[in-house]
Amino acid sequence: MQHPLPVVVFSHLRWDFVYQRPQHLLSRIAARRRVLFIEEPIPDAVSARWERSAPAPGVEVFRPHTPVSSHGFSEEQLSVLLGMVRDLVNEQDAAGSIAWMYTPLALPLLGAVRPVTTVYDCMDELSLFLNAPPQLLAREAALLRRADVVFTGGPSLYEAKRERHGNIHCFPSSVDADHFRQGAALGEPADQAGIPRPRFGFYGVIDERIDLPLIDALAERHPAWQIVMVGPIVKIDPATLPRRPNIHWLGQRTYGELPAYLGGWDVTLLPFARNDATRFISPTKTLEYMALERPIVSTPIADVAGPYGDIVYLGGDREEFVAACEAALQSSAAERARRARAMRHVLARTSWDATAAAMEQLIEEAVRRSIGANPMAAQAS
Repeated sequence: MQHPLPVVVFSHLRWDFVYQRPQHLLSRIAARRRVLFIEEPIPDAVSARWERSAPAPGVEVFRPHTPVSSHGFSEEQLSVLLGMVRDLVNEQDAAGSIAWMYTPLALPLLGAVRPVTTVYDCMDELSLFLNAPPQLLAREAALLRRADVVFTGGPSLYEAKRERHGNIHCFPSSVDADHFRQGAALGEPADQAGIPRPRFGFYGVIDERIDLPLIDALAERHPAWQIVMVGPIVKIDPATLPRRPNIHWLGQRTYGELPAYLGGWDVTLLPFARNDATRFISPTKTLEYMALERPIVSTPIADVAGPYGDIVYLGGDREEFVAACEAALQSSAAERARRARAMRHVLARTSWDATAAAMEQLIEEAVRRSIGANPMAAQAS
């Protein structure tokens, strides 16, 4: 009996970090294929070893611990990881599988996998992020030459990459709408229940992409408004966060906990800075906010302002953003109903189930082409 090829993933994001695009897609693909999710190494071991977990049906996560002091998929780490991955692939009978790349920096490790087909799911322009390794652009160029199929996480990334590959497809982040709709019926989390109304909320990673002066200006202009910020603080000094009585930094919460927080907000926020790191982002939370039909206020980043400019309130600078928040909070019942109808129309056209299915069809086509060109490349697909 033939079995579907497994998927070997190389990711710069950890599975147990913020639950986002990789987890949504791969947990669904795992319904048909084994998924081996290989994370960045942790430089804390006396000798190289794997930490293993099984966070979802069909998904196995492999976290390498190495004695190498450098971080990420650095050249020093790759020299150790190559042997580790080769042994793991042999142990798991995963040679000649499908390679799924989230980071081009792991490209040299494909030699240990010998994949039939290589997928590049380009969810961010990583070269523009804070502390991006200098070799990332060259490594991505090599990955684009090698990849059989490329996905992008939003329209702006697609436009930036479309001329660089012949089989590239735009798959903006989608939504599990039912998961977030339950937020309206859930009880308040204990750390939010005592916060007065109105509440303006954000959840997500708090890093160089968040406009902290914008948050501070909003809190200063309206001291009675409560700003709830849910998410881990990454790559920035926590001492730089604005501190006011009406700003509440609640820390990271699980994907399962987010609907209850969202259900207690009057207005939802996308307070992204307008810088290199946000030029191509397509926030997953945009559609998640829509599931509960709360007003959304955003800075005019391309993948929000372009497709959703008639739904989301937009404000470019501090004055405009504060004014947009005022308009959202004070909007009439008729205006809220109009925007809610538009949100429902957006959500009716997409789901993570549909996105994963469409991606897998394209992967199947790429596998068939690869096997057709080299019948010995794999035993089954």
